[in-house]
Amino acid sequence: MAYRNAGFLSAVLSTTLLSGGGGALYAADKPEPLYALKSNHQHAPVAKKQSTQVGGRIAGRSKNRKVAVVNNSSEDLHVSGKRRVVGVQDVVSSAEIHRAVPGTNPLKALSQHPGVMFQSSDPQGLGQWTSMLYMHGFQQDQIGMTVEGIPIGDQEFHSFNGLNSAQAITSENLERMDVSLGAGAESIAATNNLGGSLQFIGSDPGHVRKATIGQTFGSNSLFHTYVRGDSGDLTKRGDRFYVSYMRNDTKRWKGGGHQFMQQVNFKLVDPIGEHSSLSTFFNYSDFEYIDYQDMSFDSLKNGGYYLDNFIGTPNGYQKAYQAALGIFPSSYSNIVDKTDASYYAASTTSRNYIGGTTYDFELADRLHWKGTVYGHGQYGRGSYTSPYSTSPNGAPLAEQITVTQQKRFGFTSSLNYTVAKNDISAGVWYENFSVNVDRNAYEEPLLGQGKPVNPVGSLPSPYATFWGMQFNSNSFTAYLQDTYHPLKNVSLHVGFKSILQTVRAGQTANMVSYTGTDSLAVGSVTSSRPFLPHISGDWRFLRDHELYFDIAENMKTLPMAAYKQGASPFALTGEQYEKIKNTIKPETNWTYSVGYRYNSPWVSGTVFAYRSDFSNRLQQITAGTIVNPVSSVANVGSIAMNGVDAGLVVRPLKGLSISSNVSYNHATYGSNISENGVTYHIKGQQIVNYPRFMYKANVVYTIGDFTTHFDATYMGKRNYSYTGDLKVPSYWVENAGVRWMMGKTIRKLTHSSLPEDLSIDFNVYNLANQKYISVSGENGNAMYGDYQSFFVGAPRQYFGSIRMSF
Repeated sequence: MAYRNAGFLSAVLSTTLLSGGGGALYAADKPEPLYALKSNHQHAPVAKKQSTQVGGRIAGRSKNRKVAVVNNSSEDLHVSGKRRVVGVQDVVSSAEIHRAVPGTNPLKALSQHPGVMFQSSDPQGLGQWTSMLYMHGFQQDQIGMTVEGIPIGDQEFHSFNGLNSAQAITSENLERMDVSLGAGAESIAATNNLGGSLQFIGSDPGHVRKATIGQTFGSNSLFHTYVRGDSGDLTKRGDRFYVSYMRNDTKRWKGGGHQFMQQVNFKLVDPIGEHSSLSTFFNYSDFEYIDYQDMSFDSLKNGGYYLDNFIGTPNGYQKAYQAALGIFPSSYSNIVDKTDASYYAASTTSRNYIGGTTYDFELADRLHWKGTVYGHGQYGRGSYTSPYSTSPNGAPLAEQITVTQQKRFGFTSSLNYTVAKNDISAGVWYENFSVNVDRNAYEEPLLGQGKPVNPVGSLPSPYATFWGMQFNSNSFTAYLQDTYHPLKNVSLHVGFKSILQTVRAGQTANMVSYTGTDSLAVGSVTSSRPFLPHISGDWRFLRDHELYFDIAENMKTLPMAAYKQGASPFALTGEQYEKIKNTIKPETNWTYSVGYRYNSPWVSGTVFAYRSDFSNRLQQITAGTIVNPVSSVANVGSIAMNGVDAGLVVRPLKGLSISSNVSYNHATYGSNISENGVTYHIKGQQIVNYPRFMYKANVVYTIGDFTTHFDATYMGKRNYSYTGDLKVPSYWVENAGVRWMMGKTIRKLTHSSLPEDLSIDFNVYNLANQKYISVSGENGNAMYGDYQSFFVGAPRQYFGSIRMSF
């Protein structure tokens, strides 16, 4: 296929970096090494006992071991000195996050780590419908996520129990991301973490009053603005806050229309004594995106890479109007499915208010009470201008918009006690949410008699509600764990988690002529498991070596989605629901992992191997049109997944780091599946949408006030259909950038009072201008053959940024 050209340049640039790969061991952002070179930087850590997190457990560190760091850039050193990666945990530092173009989804930084695949159709990775994350074969709805201790749910489109991570906190305010590579910690506030967890940790307000301004310009008329003010200490005990505003506005790289996002963050820190504190976090986000058109292999081959919807193009509504009447542009002559090749528009709108207060109180010596109380409100909608519905005025188009309104509140609470050689903790999490979902229809004008509906603007009253549903849920988890330290360099962890969730669904509207069914799924389902064990261990031996293992059983509660919106029992007709409600079971799995890590001043290496045995894997099987698909939910049975990551980082010169990693994943279906009397032979096939092989390489070089970086990724083939008869081709993609701390340079040369923290950045995404398929399976996957369910990636993009703090 023409779109998988790797190109000689791509292969040469990337192959020269092949020296292994490794976890968080990237460039100057490596974990804090032992016995490294002495640093004269003011943030260098002092040689004192430091606790480190080990996959949800605490591991002490020998006080007799030396503590130092390699003298890298100040930004990297500050992060590395604060946190050390051990066991089955990984850390994505602020330096990695902020090397990307400002405003870029931080999951893009995570995607440079082994076993992680983050795909998006837009260069910044912000599209809610058009982005997808996988981590060691687990999809984003199977990974537990929190932001500042607040759970953000399963990351599905218009999630019922959370919000998209990119809309939960401004990326410039992130301090780091803590990643559990294996089964995830018991303490994570989630009911969906089958495979690992991801915690977004925001930066605290600074102790010194400061203002920060950043401005980015780029391809497609990108205009990204970031402003933050830190109050500095307001009292002697250190009460302080920050408030920030971010605005991101860009045209789409193909087709027409804009993509807009704005966000406000606020954080207040209130120290109470020496060992207690309160902090409050609030986030407001406004997200309005004209989405790209879902594509199929037919439309890609016969319509071209830049085929898209008509909105924002010359005479766009007229073209869509005529297409709905069967009159298509001449360039569509070879497309088999002309009607679905381009609609007038598709869009996503989301407005969120989320906040919480986190407390950490020292009740007694070695006894702490920690937790978060939070609330979240969301208004969201996703739209298509459908050529399959006629407006009451006779126009051959109608605007179909799924409107979601969500409210949720909850709390986490835990007690943590250290006694003898044990770190013991126990905790609970409770959450309630209520959701209303309606599929509404809005009248489009007759040609020449008015403006079409603005899908991301104010809406008129709908002329019909095709279907409507209400949901209410109560979720409860509890955990107990103990980490035992028989020796100073050995940690053994034992714990378990309990889960109980009940979801009730009701029907509020149903137009039979549209849905084709007399009733939607109405009733309740309960997912529960009283005992989910977790065992892990960590051994640090010799000078710079570490071995660790992790074993856990996990369960994902039954998915929550409205009619035809996902792999959920409530996404079915009432008749289908009645047939399966007593037999459908939550997905469960056992995950086993073992790893080795070596870290020295000049070389760091890691090997991580894992196995997961899934039961009752639920998948959405789709056919028909994406506006009103023929959709079913199937239990594809057991899945056996085996994988291994290997990585190496080499630091041959001061300021130079060369890293690379390889990942192999063998995840296959354990049995064939029958649908409507037809048996599909999927046994032994790789799971859909995730490759068996990935390779990533990265170079960072800092000399003086200049830092340059280059990264390359090879993505192997992916199964597009369950039977594997159609595959997404492999591809290479590369990115590069340079940063100049010009404030430092100018101050040295002119002795001026120019702010030292003044920098400019230049970044290029998709350096070789590769054409490739990015996200696949967003509309579900077909059993065999083609289906309209992927996006292509953005071509080469250029970005320039300037940032100053004073």
